[in-house]
Amino acid sequence: MDRFTALGVFRTVVEMGSFAGAARRLRLSPAAVSKNIGELEAHLGVRLLNRTTRRMSLTEAGSRYYEQVARVLDDLAEADNALGPLQHAPGGLLRVTAPMTLTLTCLSSRIAGFLSLYPDLSLDLSLDDRRVDIVKEGYDLAIRGSDSLEDSSLIARKLMTMRNVVCGAPSYFERHGVPATPKDLPRHSCVQFSLSGHANEWTFRAGDRVVRVPIDGRYKVTSSLAVRDALLAGFGLSLIPWPYIRADVEGGRLRTVLDDWAAVETSVYAVYPSRRHLDAKTRAFLDFVGDALGDG
Repeated sequence: MDRFTALGVFRTVVEMGSFAGAARRLRLSPAAVSKNIGELEAHLGVRLLNRTTRRMSLTEAGSRYYEQVARVLDDLAEADNALGPLQHAPGGLLRVTAPMTLTLTCLSSRIAGFLSLYPDLSLDLSLDDRRVDIVKEGYDLAIRGSDSLEDSSLIARKLMTMRNVVCGAPSYFERHGVPATPKDLPRHSCVQFSLSGHANEWTFRAGDRVVRVPIDGRYKVTSSLAVRDALLAGFGLSLIPWPYIRADVEGGRLRTVLDDWAAVETSVYAVYPSRRHLDAKTRAFLDFVGDALGDG
């Protein structure tokens, strides 16, 4: 028995006053209406309707049950109607988690413009470089940077690819010299972003050559902003996504080295629980970050 269907059939029979009338309204056969009522009564263990060839009436139990069923079905219909606008126009609360440096560098200046487009939408944006369980913690969507996205039941949409560069302050290179090849890096003060999948080994390619360099620096930190601060202070060099330090390189505050070698790339994804029944607020934010970061 489909209980929800049976409840709807029961309500319609009561309101139409007959099995035949309910069958016409629901576009079911009279036999199907009778079967639903019979299965519902068997499930409940009580008779809901007295019926003869000429008339039908509610039992005392049926009358009480009808009042409860009608109220429940009305509440469900109201809940469905309340969700309707959210499926067509972005609104309500959207909870998003995203890496701090990526957001501050590439997204945050545009978020006010995004929200101005949707006055009924509120955004709760959590900036956190750790890997968040979005289902357990109740987020609608996560933005993640990764060398390789782990297998997951979540849906992932690639947004962009960031190349990583080796860079440091000119003052650092004046004091310690410029590495000529990746194999020179262990002799330098290397700052490590410890949440990266490649924190302890930096991989470089030049044509067919692949060089993997083990890294064990004095300073490991869980924020790319802190890595950049260390570079600007002349503490050392690091492997860091280009968008994070582009303005500093163009302003002469930092300098890239080993430019003939290609380092590992970092892909950025939007991750969310399901492709089915994606609500309008999540779809709008997906379109926004896709435009802001550039679909990879």
